[in-house]
Parts: sequence; C-alpha cells; structure tokens
Amino acid sequence: MILLFVPAAEVSYFDLLMKGGWLMVPLFLLSIISVYIFFDRYIYLKSQKRTDSAFFEMLKNLVKEGKIDTALALCASTDSSESRILTKGIQNLGKPLRDIHELMEMEGKLEVYKYEGNMYFLGVIAGVAPMMGFIGTIAGVIKIFYSISLADNISISLISGGLYEKLITSGVGLSIGIIAYVSYHFLNHKINRLVQSWELQCVRFIDLINNSSK
Repeated sequence: MILLFVPAAEVSYFDLLMKGGWLMVPLFLLSIISVYIFFDRYIYLKSQKRTDSAFFEMLKNLVKEGKIDTALALCASTDSSESRILTKGIQNLGKPLRDIHELMEMEGKLEVYKYEGNMYFLGVIAGVAPMMGFIGTIAGVIKIFYSISLADNISISLISGGLYEKLITSGVGLSIGIIAYVSYHFLNHKINRLVQSWELQCVRFIDLINNSSK
C-alpha cells in the first residue's frame, strides 16, 4: 500500500486572521487605539523638561534675596512640571508651610493628570481584549458542537476545521491584552520617574522656606 502525503496548503497571516470572524473587527480597533495611546503618551512624556541643580540654586538665591518677581520669571521661562509646581509655592509665600505644601501637592496632581491623559483606556483594553477573544472562541465552540449534534457522523475535520479558526480570536485578544498591559506599566514607570524628580524639588523648596523663616 502506497501512502501519499499531501502537504498542507500555506495560509497567509492575513487570511488566517480573517478566519477569526466578525470579532476581529473590534479587536483590530482596540489594537489601533492601544498603539495610538501609547505613542501619544510616550511622545508627551519624552517632551517633558526637567530642571537641573543649577536652576534650583538660582531659584534658591532669588528667594533668599526676596526677588520674588525674578524667581517667578525664571520658573515661567523654564516651562516644566517642576517649575509650575514651584511657581505655586512661590506665589503663596507668607502662608503657613502646611498650606503651601498642600497647594503644591494639588498642582502636582494636575500635572499627573496631564501625564496620564488617556492611559486609563490602556488598562481597560488590557482586560477587555482577552475576554473578547475568549467570547469569540466560546461562541465558535458552541457552534461546532451544535453542528455535531445535527450531523449523522462525527469527523475530525468537522471539529478541527472550525475550532482552529475560533481559537484565533483568543490568540489575538491575548496578544492585544499583553501589549496594552506592558505599555500601560511602561508609561506608568516613566510617570513615576518624573513625579519623583519634582517631588524632590518640592521637598527642597519647603526646606528652603522653613530654614529661611527661622
């Protein structure tokens, strides 16, 4: 007996993805949204300026000398999160330290909101995309078993043919979810680094006011 081995027909990745059904459309849209949000936030965070030690030394000397208007002009010319938070502190000099600190913290929260932007949706997509993929697979499996119940005989092709197509949505959903999850935490890490930078400057500024008042 002669066995003939017929090689399986090659399928392009695009054609394979299209076999996932209509759920591939919302999954595709979620992937585009994820990529857009990531690059939008990454470029924005990358563009944020940081003040150096020379800036703070100049600001410290100006505050000590009582040149408040010059200090405010220096902060305005820098145009960074740190300078805007320090501006809030300088504008409220003369108030109790606790009030100044709270006002600077409120300004800092506004800066964090600017950093985050639409990042919230990355976290949502990280959870929704895999579940949407599983829904597609479960719906496909239900359809397969329904077809089996109507068929007179059970064949491997009847089961495997539809099953591999429905598993595509799970694979794509998980991939999108992983990318969104990693992107979200990567951007969070960059935000935390920026926040740590200006929190240090805020502490130094409060110490400066506290020492000057003694």
